[in-house]
Amino acid sequence: MLQTDTIRITPELLKLIAACDEFKGAWRALGTLAPDRLHALRRIATIESVGSSTRIEGARLSDSQVEKLLSRLTITPFATRDEQEVAGYAQTMETIFESWADIPLTENHIRQLHRDLLRHSDKDARHRGEYKTTSNSVAAFDASGRQIGIVFETASPFDTPRRMAELVAWLTAEAGRGHLHPLLRIAVFVVVFLEIHPFQDGNGRLSRILTTLLLLQSGYAYVPYSSLESVIENSKEAYYLALRRTQGTIRTDTPDWQPWLVFFLRALEQQTRRLAAKVERERIVLAALPELAVRIVEQARMHGRVTMGEMIAMTGASRNTLKEHFRRLVGQGLLVRHGAGKGTWYTLP
Repeated sequence: MLQTDTIRITPELLKLIAACDEFKGAWRALGTLAPDRLHALRRIATIESVGSSTRIEGARLSDSQVEKLLSRLTITPFATRDEQEVAGYAQTMETIFESWADIPLTENHIRQLHRDLLRHSDKDARHRGEYKTTSNSVAAFDASGRQIGIVFETASPFDTPRRMAELVAWLTAEAGRGHLHPLLRIAVFVVVFLEIHPFQDGNGRLSRILTTLLLLQSGYAYVPYSSLESVIENSKEAYYLALRRTQGTIRTDTPDWQPWLVFFLRALEQQTRRLAAKVERERIVLAALPELAVRIVEQARMHGRVTMGEMIAMTGASRNTLKEHFRRLVGQGLLVRHGAGKGTWYTLP
C-alpha cells in the first residue's frame, strides 16, 4: 500500500490547491462565452496538447503540422511514426473529452486507452494494451549509442501486474475515503504510474491522458480548454527532475512526494492562469470590435483561416467594407495576412 501519510501539506501546496479550486468554481461564470468561441478555445488547446505531449516523448511535429494532420485524421495510413503517434493521441483525447463520465479508471480501461493511443503505431502493434514483458528501465547512452548506465529502474515485468492492481485499488479506496484532496490523489497516481512504467512504450503520453480523465472526473471542467501538456513541455527539465526525485523514494518507507506534488500543482495553477488570460482577452477584444469584424475573427478561429470571398458570401457585405475591416484587424495584430491578390487569406496570429 502506498505510504501517503508522509505527504506534507505546506503553505505553498495549500495556496496552489486553493488557486485551482477557485478557478474551478469560477469557470461556470468564465465559461459563458458563446459556444463557437469555447469551441475555438478547445480546438486550440487540443492542438497544443497533442503537439506538446508527443514532442515531450521525442516527436518532431510543430503545432501547425499537428493542426494540418488533425484536419485529415480520417485519411490513413499515416506516413511517419510521428504522425501515427499524433493521430493516436488526438483520437484518444477526443474519447476522453466526449466520454469521461463513462470511463471508470480500471485496469481494463487503462489497457483499452493504451490500445487506442497506439492504434496507428505499426511498431507497437504487438504490445498495444498489454503490460510490458521486458524491462523498460530508463537508460543513459553515450554519443555512439552504447548504454552506459541505468538512470531510473522501473517495475519489473513480473511485478507490474501486481503493482498496477495495487495502484488502481488505492485510487478507488482513497477516492472513497476522501483523506487526500483530489488534486493530491491524482498527482500521486500519476507519479506512481510513471514509476511502474507498466507498458513497453507510450507511458508518458498515457499518463497525461489519464491526468485529463481524472481531472474531468473530479469536476475540473475547464481542462479541455487549456493545455496542461504545453505547460509541461515548457518546463520539461523541471518535469523530469521532479519525477526522478520522487520516484526514487516511492518504494521506501518514507517516500518524498514533495518534489512531484509541487511541480504538478504549479503546472495546474499555470494552466488556469493561461486560460483565465485567454478568456479575458477574448472578452476585451471582441467587445471592442464591430460586429462584422467579430464575425471575421470567429470564422478564422473556427476554420483556421478566412478569405474575403468567404466573408462576402457569408455576410453580404461589400468588398470595400470588408477590405477595410480586414485591414484594421491586421493592423491591430488580430489577423495575419498571407498571399496576395485573389489568393489572399488570413489566419489568427
